[in-house]
Amino acid sequence: MSSASSGPESSPYYIVPFCHEQVGTIYRDEHLLLINKPAYLLSVPGRAPENKDCAIRRLQQRYPDIRLVHRLDLDTSGIMVFGLTAFAQSKLSRLFQLRTVKKRYQAIVHGLVEKNAGSIDLPLIADWPKRPLQKVCHETGKNALTHYRVLERDIPGNRTRLALSPVTGRSHQLRIHCRELGHPIIGCDMYAPAEIEALSPRLLLHAEWLAFNHPLTGLWQEFTSPCPF
Repeated sequence: MSSASSGPESSPYYIVPFCHEQVGTIYRDEHLLLINKPAYLLSVPGRAPENKDCAIRRLQQRYPDIRLVHRLDLDTSGIMVFGLTAFAQSKLSRLFQLRTVKKRYQAIVHGLVEKNAGSIDLPLIADWPKRPLQKVCHETGKNALTHYRVLERDIPGNRTRLALSPVTGRSHQLRIHCRELGHPIIGCDMYAPAEIEALSPRLLLHAEWLAFNHPLTGLWQEFTSPCPF
C-alpha cells in the first residue's frame, strides 16, 4: 500500500479502497461512544472527494450529533472514543491534552527485542519534503515518549509482540519509535523496509486499551478491543 494512505493529510490522488468491515460498538451511554475501528477505514474524511467514507461518517448515520475527540491512522485498527454531546467532547479533548488518558497498543515488530521493557524518548516533527512522513529531530521536534513491554518473542519467526504505551500522541509516533528501536512494525508501508512491510498484508498495530475519567461522572473507566492478529 502506498505511503499516501496514512489518512486525511495524505496526497489527494490516493484513493482509499472501500473497507467492507463494519465499525463495532464497544460501549455507549448518553455522553460518549467507544468503537472498534477496522484497519483501512479512515477516522475522518480524506481531502479527495472519493475518500469520504470513514468512521465518523458511518457513525453519523446513527448518531447525528457525534463529535470527534481523537484519530487513529488509516492502517491502525482498534479503540476510539467519541463525544455524543459538545460538553463530553470538550471534557474528553481536555483529558487527552492533559495526558491523563491512558492508551495501550499491541504491535508485532521485526526481530527479537532484547530488553523486556524500556522507553523510547525521541522528538518528532513533520518531514516537510516527504509529507506525510515524520522524522526524528532533536533541534525542532516535539517531545515524544513511548514505553514498551515485550509480550512474546517468536524466535522461529524472528518477530516480537510488544505492548506500546504512548505518553504523547505525535503523528506516526509508534511506527517511528519502533523503527528507531531497531525493530520496525511488520506491515508498515511508511517506515519499514519493503521486505518487512511485505511480511503482512496489514500494519500489525492495534489500539487495544483506553482508560480515562468519565467526562460526566469522573469515574475511572477502562475499555478494551481484542487484538485481531
